[in-house]
Amino acid sequence: MQMHEVSPEGHVTVEGYGPGFFRVGGQVHRGAVLVAPGGVGGWGGPEDVAPLVALAGAVDVLIIGTGPDLVPLPPVTVAALDEAGIAFEAMATPPAARSHVVLLDEGRRVALALLPV
Repeated sequence: MQMHEVSPEGHVTVEGYGPGFFRVGGQVHRGAVLVAPGGVGGWGGPEDVAPLVALAGAVDVLIIGTGPDLVPLPPVTVAALDEAGIAFEAMATPPAARSHVVLLDEGRRVALALLPV
């Protein structure tokens, strides 16, 4: 996978989370959230592939947090991301949020899609 170095300055991270919410960049977001280089917003969940596919070319990797536990992504989501050429990794939400910070600190172009815990 080709990686592109970026500055972590100006990128927001998950600062905290709890049942049904995330605190990202000092703001509380209820429900699923998408944290991408273009900003932070709501996300419709694994079947909501359009905002994920729109990240093609803008990120090196997409991390998908599947909630409190790792849950396989729907085949339609996997197929859409593969077709768009987006490298992705699914994991439980807590390690997904931590991985996002690590990759940003390494200067990687990364996006994060999270389901609440």
